[in-house]
Amino acid sequence: MQLVIAEKPSVAMSLSKVLGASSRREGYMEGTGWLVSWCIGHLTGLAPADAYDPRYSKWNYADLPIIPDPWQYQVLPDTKKQFDILCQLMNRDDVDTVVCAADAGREGELIFRLTYNLCGCKKPVKRLWISSMEESAIRRGFDHLSDGRNYNNLYQAALCRAKADWLIGINGTRLFTTLYKGKTLNVGRVMTPTLALLTEREAAIANFKKEKFYTVELDLRELHAASEKFSSKTDAEKLRTACLGAAAVVQSVSRKDKTERPPKLYDLTTLQREANRLFDFTAQQTLDYLQSLYEKRLATYPRTDSRYLTEDTADSLPALCRTVASALAFVEGQPLAVNAVQVMDSSKVSDHHAIIPTAEIACADLTALPTGERNILFLIAVRLLCAVGEPHTYAETAVTLDCGGVSFTAKGKTVTADGWKATEKAFLSTLKQKPKQAEQAPALPALAEGQQLEGIDALLKQGTTSPPSRFTEDTLLAAMEHASAEDFAKLEDVERRGLGTPATRAAIIEKLVRSGYVERKGKQLLPTETGMELIRVMPDQLKSAQLTAQWEERLGAVERGELAPDEFMAGISEMISTLVQTYTGVSAASTALSQSGRTVIGVCPRCGKNVVEGKKSFFCEGYYDKPPCGFAMWKNDRFFSSKKKDLTPKIAAALLKNGRVRLTKLYSEKKGVLYDAVVILDDDGGKFVRYKLEFDNKTNDKKGK
Repeated sequence: MQLVIAEKPSVAMSLSKVLGASSRREGYMEGTGWLVSWCIGHLTGLAPADAYDPRYSKWNYADLPIIPDPWQYQVLPDTKKQFDILCQLMNRDDVDTVVCAADAGREGELIFRLTYNLCGCKKPVKRLWISSMEESAIRRGFDHLSDGRNYNNLYQAALCRAKADWLIGINGTRLFTTLYKGKTLNVGRVMTPTLALLTEREAAIANFKKEKFYTVELDLRELHAASEKFSSKTDAEKLRTACLGAAAVVQSVSRKDKTERPPKLYDLTTLQREANRLFDFTAQQTLDYLQSLYEKRLATYPRTDSRYLTEDTADSLPALCRTVASALAFVEGQPLAVNAVQVMDSSKVSDHHAIIPTAEIACADLTALPTGERNILFLIAVRLLCAVGEPHTYAETAVTLDCGGVSFTAKGKTVTADGWKATEKAFLSTLKQKPKQAEQAPALPALAEGQQLEGIDALLKQGTTSPPSRFTEDTLLAAMEHASAEDFAKLEDVERRGLGTPATRAAIIEKLVRSGYVERKGKQLLPTETGMELIRVMPDQLKSAQLTAQWEERLGAVERGELAPDEFMAGISEMISTLVQTYTGVSAASTALSQSGRTVIGVCPRCGKNVVEGKKSFFCEGYYDKPPCGFAMWKNDRFFSSKKKDLTPKIAAALLKNGRVRLTKLYSEKKGVLYDAVVILDDDGGKFVRYKLEFDNKTNDKKGK
């Protein structure tokens, strides 16, 4: 009997159907000699800090750094029931082999291995490694199961990543939170340098100074030619005046035939970028839609960093392209070219090939798909047809004119063959929200060198230099992928090192937003004041994109067996230890970090720090300092509750400001009547804050007689 363990119940159901395991049991399927069960995402994980020592349940600077040795693991309470079922199945006497069918990547391997190890299982492991949930792909995968030991390095790389994130997250977050004594300041191995990209861009925008410039444009009806830019309006106006009514002479005419080759297939990051540009989808939304399509057998594996297919798919590709084209009404009637060689390169495929639709698209009811899933499916389908299509060709013409002793230039473009762009245009025409397209240069009239052009009108044009653009998820994903925020136009063929992996980048962006470091404004991502200030005080070790990209490279070396896991972890541990020992904080940090994020009520009479409102009290921000201030005005204090009076923020503020507040309709438990009095803040520095009453002639009369 073989036990198959998938990462999710939905995947397990698909595997069960192919294997014939049709009998439903508690937490698994059974039949034809197979048991098929599932994890529910992560069933286990690295233990929290207080598992190593109870004192770590409180955050103290003196306890840092926290570096476990040995590491401990835990079963997550929310999924313990399924974990127990898996342990029972693994230890059944009739189970001789366990098949890891978790998602074929780092994270899937980690999910399976931690569960397998915590269950104490020693039985042989086979690995199912597939890129599609089509039945044919599943059958081929089970016909060619690999020895699980072949993926030991993949597991070690995944474990190193998890441990590194734990060390930096736990120590970095506690270090900065305790130093600045305010709200929790989340720090992450990938999250922090990603935030740095955003803050650096925002600083560049803030420091940018607009400059005006001027150009002169010659208007010759069918031809518009522009001068170079002038910083002086006076100089530009002189040229305009000189050109008015003058003749222009053609100095040169050049024509170049150009070719725009078909685009590459999508990997996850480029798909997320395109979906953000066309549909405003966040990176996480795109991943979720694609994951659902994968589980519905309509798309191949999502979390890939490859943009090519392997050569062994060449024979089946033409049929797949015909199937895809027949499913897309908007490409009906267009010629279908399938230049398979353009998308084949096994040397550029690591774990999984590029994202493409599957042949299941032919029998699926596409109109029944949720809109988001349908948009993503159309994107990858159109990209496949474009990638195997014919080149887009055009002629580019450049003309130089002389007028008034100054050179003017004009460029024109004539399309000679639409090629793959015809398919792209057909798809874009179906979108309700058409994407912004760069203005196409019009075709130029036939001109010859030395030709003289009369009847010129000259126009003065004014423009201003533009600041750098704020990040969208499209451009931020590009920056994360290449660990650089500069010159996106040159990034296409740069070696990918980058921040995070295709599988983790969406979650990083979402965490930045949830943590209050970044906010969405339309399609733009803007760092908040807290995010800006956090990066300002952050040391280079934690905010350097290049350094973090190098860590990702080293994780890749662990995965390839070129670097020992202990060596990778030693580097992370050394960095954390050095950081804790040497970082002393930045005293000029703004209140964006030091404030608790709570409403300030007043000033503490004991230590002079802010008193803020909490759920149960109004307390000093130095309440937990070493030594502690200890000042707190409890909302349920017996003094106020016995008088049937709430200690409101207004009353607390008055007591802190003036030391006293006059209150009406206080209740007397002894006499059962209401009265007015002045409440005095009578704090003697003890464990509890005390209050007393003061009466005068006006408040001496009892109410309610």
